[in-house]
Amino acid sequence: MRKDIHPDYKACEVTCACGNKFEIKSDKETMSIDICNECHPFFTGSEKIVDATGRVEKFKKKFNLQ
Repeated sequence: MRKDIHPDYKACEVTCACGNKFEIKSDKETMSIDICNECHPFFTGSEKIVDATGRVEKFKKKFNLQ
């Protein structure tokens, strides 16, 4: 690897809109994000499927899913 072309990685404090804070390595000092693993619907289990046309039920019926 060539020298003096790579950024200097240091501790970075990441703050989510939900209030969650954690630390990663980055070339920035701080980061602000909108969504994290603590508030994302996929990880929290509060995921909602909006299906007005019945496609999900049709798919589940076709492949015998519950």
